[in-house]
Amino acid sequence: QVQLVESGGGLVQPGGSLRLSCAASGSIFSPDTMGWYRQAPGKQRDLVANIMRDGSTNYGESVKGRFTISRDNAKGTVYLQMNSLKPEDTAVYYCNAKKNWPMRYNYWGQGTQVTVSS
Repeated sequence: QVQLVESGGGLVQPGGSLRLSCAASGSIFSPDTMGWYRQAPGKQRDLVANIMRDGSTNYGESVKGRFTISRDNAKGTVYLQMNSLKPEDTAVYYCNAKKNWPMRYNYWGQGTQVTVSS
């Protein structure tokens, strides 16, 4: 059983920074894609950022230029550096790890709360 465990969430003032981490608690073949999604109350779960094994990245438009995603392929970990945080960034942030070949999986973490408020 592979589990993804997020950490680093919390309360921060607008304009502040947080770094989220996600680590696999068990053995895992290197995911093809790792990413972060977020969900605010009454909203759908949306992509924040993802990163491929070769380091290529995608970002949601609302976080582009403010957030940076990175990964450690050997450890199966992914990080999200969040700068210039805004109140609208408030959400539960979920880690995701996905692979399609030679095996297929799609794992989700339990989520970590990020609250941006003065």
